[in-house]
Amino acid sequence: MPPAEPPARVLTRRRAVGDARKAAGLTQEAVALRIGMERHNDNRIEQGHASARLDSLLLIADAIGVPLADLVR
Repeated sequence: MPPAEPPARVLTRRRAVGDARKAAGLTQEAVALRIGMERHNDNRIEQGHASARLDSLLLIADAIGVPLADLVR
C-alpha cells in the first residue's frame, strides 16, 4: 500500500521552500550546487512529493540566506 498523502497544510509548507528560494533570486540548480544536493531532490521537496530531512532544510535555509524558521513556519 502506498504511503498516505500528507495533509494539504504540509504540502503547502513544502512548496514554500521553493517560494523562499525564488524570493532569494536563486535557481534550484544554484541551491543544489551550494548544498551538494541533486537538483531533482530539491525539486521533489518544492513540488511536495518528498519530505525534507532537517539537515537538508538547514542547508537550504543557509544557501538562500533565510532563517530555518522562515522555511518551516
